[in-house]
Amino acid sequence: MTEPTHPRPRSADELGFESILYEKAPPRATITLNRPEVLNAFDFRMLRELARACEDASWDDDIRAVVVTGAGRAFCVGADLKSWAADYLGNPKEYWKWFGAFKDAHDKLREIGKPTVARINGIAVGGGNELQMACDLAVMVDDAFIRHVGLEHGSVPAGGATQWLPIFVGDRRAREIIMLCDEIPARQAEEWGLITRAVPANTSRSSRRSFRRPRATRSSS
Repeated sequence: MTEPTHPRPRSADELGFESILYEKAPPRATITLNRPEVLNAFDFRMLRELARACEDASWDDDIRAVVVTGAGRAFCVGADLKSWAADYLGNPKEYWKWFGAFKDAHDKLREIGKPTVARINGIAVGGGNELQMACDLAVMVDDAFIRHVGLEHGSVPAGGATQWLPIFVGDRRAREIIMLCDEIPARQAEEWGLITRAVPANTSRSSRRSFRRPRATRSSS
């Protein structure tokens, strides 16, 4: 595949993603993490596709806002640990390559240049919380929770939590979230400022029911 000569968007079908669903319905694009059988855990392909979808949305002048959500009962539970065990444990050179894709996906979302909304349809764990923090706004179903579990299995929250959690919730609470690995219910996450709003599950499908339409998505007429 050759690299593009200009930053031009492509149709969602043409991009041919397998681990995410990418829908463009101007002025909004929706990226759905689509590995529900593993609670939308990241593997290498998903990370690469997420970064590419963010790049495409940033290049598309018809897209003015981007929604990120998950398929099934989870938003995202971070890295696919079974994939890690098979491909990366004891193989630091390969892990470094995987982590480059992990960092790039979060950076591409954070630097997309357009308003982004995380529609947190279920639990958000580890890198899933870091993904929602990479968005400008976050709406979460009120029967879900956020949790960090890295210290329980020997990894660090290296997708941005050590930098962004203190900004969102303060230093002490950030340490509590990372070190204690407790579940944070949606309403508590809202009170702490970790998400923008907790909403009843039957309203979470539409971000526009939870927020007034961003000025960027309104018609110029």
